[in-house]
Amino acid sequence: MQILGHRSPHSARLERWFGKERLAEISQLTAGPKWYGPPIHLLDCPGSVRLTKDGDFLGPFERGVFMSALDSLEAAVRRAAKVPKYGFHTGFTSISDALSRGSGGFSRKLRFHKTGTAGVVAVTSSLHKVGTTPIAGVAAAAAPGGTAFVDSDTGGFTFDNPAAGSYRLTGANVSASVLGNSLLLYDRTFGVLKAMASIATQAVTGVPTRYQSTTATDEDYIGGNFGFVEVGLTALAATAHNWTVCTYLDQANAASTMPSLVGNSAAIVHRLDHPVGQWFAPLEAGDTGIKAWTQMQCSASVATGLINFVIGHPIGFMSMPLANTVFPFDWLTNIDQAPRIFADAYLAFLEITKPSTTATNYTGIINMTSTSS
Repeated sequence: MQILGHRSPHSARLERWFGKERLAEISQLTAGPKWYGPPIHLLDCPGSVRLTKDGDFLGPFERGVFMSALDSLEAAVRRAAKVPKYGFHTGFTSISDALSRGSGGFSRKLRFHKTGTAGVVAVTSSLHKVGTTPIAGVAAAAAPGGTAFVDSDTGGFTFDNPAAGSYRLTGANVSASVLGNSLLLYDRTFGVLKAMASIATQAVTGVPTRYQSTTATDEDYIGGNFGFVEVGLTALAATAHNWTVCTYLDQANAASTMPSLVGNSAAIVHRLDHPVGQWFAPLEAGDTGIKAWTQMQCSASVATGLINFVIGHPIGFMSMPLANTVFPFDWLTNIDQAPRIFADAYLAFLEITKPSTTATNYTGIINMTSTSS
């Protein structure tokens, strides 16, 4: 796949950089099933590469001619990295401006340590309800209202909003205790608690407060918002079920119905109640995002368990090919540089399609800088 004005990277170079097996795993994140939103940044891939809805890669990539990612990381430790020159369209006038603001007291460091739990191979798990820093989040309010999450809610990264301008992600340093894991950093905008011991439809009236514009050129555009069905702190009873007749408002604020989503009997805590390999709920053909949930329904009455219907907006993937190694992630020189962090944003993580069942701990720092002094 190729988008006007951008070229696809050399496949052999990507394969040498990531390794053949890991590259195939990354491709499947948006190819099976097909992702409906805009391309998502690969934050650990220099050269501004993005992952498209077909599992293809897009954007300039000049690495991987002779060295893998590990080779490059080892070399970077021995020499100072040169900052590449890119056009800048993020609220900063230049990379130098961003660096100056960062060193002038206009940056915030969000420190985190997430103690993961055992998961299921090739299934995505949520870190929303695990500690220790930030502390574990809690279930959303019950239908119909739900919860429009903000940073001050339990489990959020609490930060002060800038007096003017906006925060932008400029970098991160993250390590994982188990190799091969990937995190998706996302803005958790909304959640609603579903009653499980029922086959009746449940209306949802609450709406998020971020990413609500129907204008595609706005940073607040609905396109790219994804939904998912998350198991809470109580596992589901051993009952076969599907998520059927679940409805939402799409990117044009039009009523839509989610295609049936197969659930999992006895789904364990923290996992997404989705089929293997599927980290986002499907949408109607042609839809690119969810403005709000409007109705939930389960095909069977599940005696016990907690389920949250969630809306999130993706910020970027971070992959850790080695265990207990701090990996630097660069948002400042990405092709869509320095994604905006909205005022009161609730930042959270998903463990995307875990490579093993092993519980994984994540430690790191997220750096964000204000566009205005």
